Amino acid sequence: MDKQKLLEDVRKKMQKDTSLPLKKGATNLVFGDGNAESEILFIGEGPGFYEDQKGIPFVGNAGAFLNQLLHLIELPREKVFITNVVHHRPPDNRDPDQSEIDAYKPYLDEIIKIINPKIIVTLGRFSMAKFLPYVKITSVHGRRHVVNWRGMEIVVIPMFHPAAGLRNPDVKRQTYEDFEKLRGTLDELRKEENKVKIEQMKLV
Repeated sequence: MDKQKLLEDVRKKMQKDTSLPLKKGATNLVFGDGNAESEILFIGEGPGFYEDQKGIPFVGNAGAFLNQLLHLIELPREKVFITNVVHHRPPDNRDPDQSEIDAYKPYLDEIIKIINPKIIVTLGRFSMAKFLPYVKITSVHGRRHVVNWRGMEIVVIPMFHPAAGLRNPDVKRQTYEDFEKLRGTLDELRKEENKVKIEQMKLV
């Protein structure tokens, strides 16, 4: 079964799940968007007003900034997959609380497992805390961390949420720099992968 079909099955389960704590006040489920075969997964925090209306993550002002950042490193949005730690809009765009994050966690875990990305870019502190708890985003943003997640070795790169960059010029500058580093990390991983393939071919 292909990844897109598996993701669609998860989406349908979420749509039927009446226990999800933010579902009642939301217009749409904001499941995820992009390429199921992507080697990069972006995880944000939660949908805002425009995302709730359209059922697609990162389509408001923060989404426009994210698109700009992806364009900067020549990585089309269609080639990545984007989701959030909660998939319904919190009331008044407030931060999700831990019980809400925990309720959506099994579904997010399924999304990660299906996509099986080489790199996870966390956008904001809530998604960062899933992989790197007890650290401050100001100390670790833009840096490459190798995390063992449920037996999978994944490179996690924490970044500021695009909305923070829109509010703070200094954060915006750092976010541009972090995305340039992401371009370098991608290049490094591809070189490492090619090196392994060459070594394997020598052994055949």
